[in-house]
Amino acid sequence: MIDRLKKLGLSELEARCYLALHEESSLSGYEVAKRVSVSRTNVYAALRSLVDKGVCRAAEGEPVMYGAVPIAQVVRMLRSEFDENADSLVRELKPQPPAAAFYNWTGEANIRLSLRRMIVNAERSIVVDIWSEDFPELEPLLLEAEARGVNVVVITLGQVRSSLRNVRTHKRMEMWLLKDARDYYVLCDWKDGFIGSFGEGGRNAALETNHPAVTHVLKQAFEHDVMMMDIERDLGPELDRRYGSDYEKLLERYRKEYALE
Repeated sequence: MIDRLKKLGLSELEARCYLALHEESSLSGYEVAKRVSVSRTNVYAALRSLVDKGVCRAAEGEPVMYGAVPIAQVVRMLRSEFDENADSLVRELKPQPPAAAFYNWTGEANIRLSLRRMIVNAERSIVVDIWSEDFPELEPLLLEAEARGVNVVVITLGQVRSSLRNVRTHKRMEMWLLKDARDYYVLCDWKDGFIGSFGEGGRNAALETNHPAVTHVLKQAFEHDVMMMDIERDLGPELDRRYGSDYEKLLERYRKEYALE
């Protein structure tokens, strides 16, 4: 709870004071200090800050009594302030044409935040190619995008169950299971790409780019995957007969001709 209050802009001590006041109708600064086990000087400073932020109320008297503003009112106030500031920024900071760029992301928290930013800002389409083990991480964001009218298409390596309208399962060949990293990509509005891999040992890393060459390659990969899945659906037995159940006959030919690993 303290961490969530800190995300609203409160310090840790302010959050602790707010929770103490939330449990009582009103408390003096001395009583709050006893409950949070912090010096009265620091607590009084925190209470003054909470009052200034509109999160707590003070009733003048001897002593001054403090009370928490109900959290629902606090959240509505902060949302209103945020929306007002955000609207002003959007109006005043005119967007510049984006230059092609590459951004490297490392660390699970940074990658999740960047993926969230890309997905919630998609306006028309989102394509995701991901292993079934990692799909649940993105599914709630994709459902939200679909609900606001974005066309979402997901290709999973392995079966998943989802309420999304367009989920397709790519054939999962046994030789792919030997990899220690699970590659994925996200392509938003056919112009913003995010490529990465999940794996063991803290090796989570990703590349974000709007470079046309990369996004074009991702678009082609999507088109080829969709076409291949349709071909497998329509001609499955014939493909198995000619090329093997996991295309091992083709792969062996490619190893010889192209030094494929």
